[in-house]
Amino acid sequence: MDPDQYCQDKAAASGSSFYYSFMFLPADKRRAITALYAFCREVDDVVDECSDEQVARTTLNWWRAQVAEIYGGKPQHPVAIALVPVVQQFNLAQEHLLEIIDGMEMDLDHTRYPDFKSLQLYCYRVASVVGLLSAEIFGYSDRRTLKYAHDLGIAFQLTNIIRDVGEDARRNRIYLPLDELQQFSVTAADILNSKETENFQKLMLFQIERAQRYYQQAFDHLPAADRKTQRTGLIMAAIYRATLDEVVASSCHVLKERISLTPLRKLWLAWKTWIKN
Repeated sequence: MDPDQYCQDKAAASGSSFYYSFMFLPADKRRAITALYAFCREVDDVVDECSDEQVARTTLNWWRAQVAEIYGGKPQHPVAIALVPVVQQFNLAQEHLLEIIDGMEMDLDHTRYPDFKSLQLYCYRVASVVGLLSAEIFGYSDRRTLKYAHDLGIAFQLTNIIRDVGEDARRNRIYLPLDELQQFSVTAADILNSKETENFQKLMLFQIERAQRYYQQAFDHLPAADRKTQRTGLIMAAIYRATLDEVVASSCHVLKERISLTPLRKLWLAWKTWIKN
């Protein structure tokens, strides 16, 4: 299969909000960001879909070797092949691709995070690094845009964590910092057993407030000169913040169901944000 088509199919099949934000990009940038997204999906799927931890680690190491081939060899995987011209055209750093893999491997090492500082490292690797690479693809003239991309990545990952609390719990993963569970008198057992108490709702509102702060920090860092080139991230932010609004409207009913927006609403938010910015 054509490597670019493989990446396109991978992105479309995920049903992710990212797919809707790519639609308005010029063809070369759309191909580039789709290849980057497909890479993230591939290495994330290694951890999520492989039941044998040792096989998952071996596969992630194989992907590290593929990254080395992207930068100076002959990669085998369609996604890695698709990334070869991308890393050259947009000057993407090899260490950033490796950091994404390191972040995914953290899911094999940790099912709990004692505090927000330890969670921040995970968010940085799996999301902020993707934001920094994306900023290179979209283009920028002011280095403050990289701070925007960093904070926006944290905000996106915090939103994912909030939305997926129940889904993650069914995999015995709790990303909410344990000291904050204790602060709100919520136990790990409450989350694992889908016990939605008033304290759990307060805990989630606390998490949502932090995510919204990161969104605002990101917007504050984005220089006006780069706003147009970074519209794809702003589209994602509109979709993700709308998802947070839905979580609040549901009284944080995230333990037993996954709250998401309809494809039509995502498309409408994408179009509205693109026109506005």
